[in-house]
Amino acid sequence: MAILDKVFQAAVNFNASDIHVTPGEPFIIRRLGRLVKMKSAPLAEAQTRQVVFEILTQEQRKRLMDEQQLDFAVDRDALGRFRGSAMLHNNGLSAVFRSIPKTIPTLATLGLPAIVEKVMDNHQGLILVTGATGQGKSTTLASMIDHINSHRAHHILTVEDPIEFVHPIKKGVVNQRQLGMDTHSYGNALKAALREDPDVIMIGELRDLETISLAISAAETGHLVLGTLATASAPKTVDRIIDAYPATEQNQIRTMLSESLRAVITQRLIPDRDKKKMEVATEVLIGTLPMANLIRDGKTFQIPSMMQTAKNVGMQIMDESILALLQDEKIDAHEAQSQANDPKRFQAFVDRAERTAK
Repeated sequence: MAILDKVFQAAVNFNASDIHVTPGEPFIIRRLGRLVKMKSAPLAEAQTRQVVFEILTQEQRKRLMDEQQLDFAVDRDALGRFRGSAMLHNNGLSAVFRSIPKTIPTLATLGLPAIVEKVMDNHQGLILVTGATGQGKSTTLASMIDHINSHRAHHILTVEDPIEFVHPIKKGVVNQRQLGMDTHSYGNALKAALREDPDVIMIGELRDLETISLAISAAETGHLVLGTLATASAPKTVDRIIDAYPATEQNQIRTMLSESLRAVITQRLIPDRDKKKMEVATEVLIGTLPMANLIRDGKTFQIPSMMQTAKNVGMQIMDESILALLQDEKIDAHEAQSQANDPKRFQAFVDRAERTAK
């Protein structure tokens, strides 16, 4: 048994999201968003290299040394999958592993609002899941694909780096392609995708202008395109896409995006009151006609106001979602305030909690 298998087992037992392997430190896990050092001896640089190399193939070891970094996945039948990222740095070699559950959770199980499931009724257009690193974007994306796979006889094509959740064939056909193994780049895979009769295209990350352009083009030509962006809010997501283009092309992309965007779901994971699990707070932008007009006319600064006044169609800003979690007693006031975009809005709840604690 590889040394890391025991660490993976411990991480799963502690409900940890990530495992860090780095020289000079013991094994470290991330639990409820915070790093916790395990009770193991600090690893020497040679030990770190041995531990990581032990679970890599010969080809992966060569790629890691040639490219000085490597993204990969490790499959363990009893525990699930782990997304790995290894890198060389000034102190040697380190790696981080993200724990991927064995079963794909449903949208309801994740605690996402009902409007997210309704959004999945779209048969074409662009749906984006956004948030900072480690906020559960990949899990939400997997749940969306599983929802389509369970309800519609569609051809679903994914491009991932690396493949995380493995989707079984249900009502449709799911073909998953991994960067570096099944295709050279997102752009390469997306150009080919349009000739492969897909109904749904899932892109692990819209990381550059080429990928963004191909995603929007695919959405415009009658496909449902799902993807992620590392942005902190729905309005910033719209700005990020537009700003990725040269100034001379931005008017055109505003029009294209306004016509293709169906929804942006931004999420933030917050420790619950009992510090046993994470609750998800969500910001939801829906691509209504008035919203499309704002995007096309370059009035993205008005998007937050429209999201606040369009609750009847399922839109909501992040602080409203955090407030709902607080009022439902799923999170405490201090966590709510620390995660809010407008902390002052939650000061009265913090003061009340502190008076009660006395």
